[in-house]
Amino acid sequence: MAKRIFSTVLLWLIVIGALWFFRTEGALALITIISVLTLREFYQLMAGAGLSPFNKLGMVLGGIITLAPWLQARFGLPAEHLLALAVVAFAIRILGERDGTNRVESLASSCFGLVYVAFMLGYLVRIVTPLPGDTVDATGRLLLFVWLVAVSKFCDVGALLTGLAFGRHKMSPVISPKKTWEGAVGGVLVSMGVGALVAWLGRDHFPAFLTPPVAALCAAPVAMVAIVSDLVESVIKRRAAIKDSGGIIPGIGGMFDLSDSLLLTAPLGYLLFRLP
Repeated sequence: MAKRIFSTVLLWLIVIGALWFFRTEGALALITIISVLTLREFYQLMAGAGLSPFNKLGMVLGGIITLAPWLQARFGLPAEHLLALAVVAFAIRILGERDGTNRVESLASSCFGLVYVAFMLGYLVRIVTPLPGDTVDATGRLLLFVWLVAVSKFCDVGALLTGLAFGRHKMSPVISPKKTWEGAVGGVLVSMGVGALVAWLGRDHFPAFLTPPVAALCAAPVAMVAIVSDLVESVIKRRAAIKDSGGIIPGIGGMFDLSDSLLLTAPLGYLLFRLP
């Protein structure tokens, strides 16, 4: 637990420091690094399950796909075609680099990684990327990013503490035996409180409609989806018979263990914020 707390505090200091000193560019760098490292671990899990993805090419393409909204806004590049081009590249490679026993698995796992990790995290890039005619300034976009990350991750913290104290009824004993319904309720309530607090602190930059009470209500579905996202990662890890996706973050595990909840909450948050 001590390692987990230390890592959590250190990671938040890194996030706040990157946003404070480097602003939008710092957020973009963080999101891209998270995306590439998560994709690396995702492909390792797929390889552990015997699916043989194209990990190196996938990581390169994944980084570009995650940054695609910014590349389109900044340079006018047609980013919407990147996924299609990636499918073409993977399809060509399976003909010469995989045998008949795993060609379909290689293609499917390589493409799914780009969609589930890189494309989904691209919504975080959409949130932090300033656009002409914005009703929310650049600082507001960064604070919305902080709101989404805080709501998503503090759900896990709240669920852990509440589950340890009051957990009795297993939520999903086959997928994740330690998760309880009591912990889930506690996680959602903590997320609602965190969402209201961040909205109050950023009230001068948030969209006018996102008042603390509204932010608390918006945090509830985000937290629920974060729980689902965490369970999906558990499904993937069980398929590969691996407990943690990696070991680069003491007390937490790998980057996938850190970013798992953001994969599904990123697009939901973007839609809730009503950003262009």
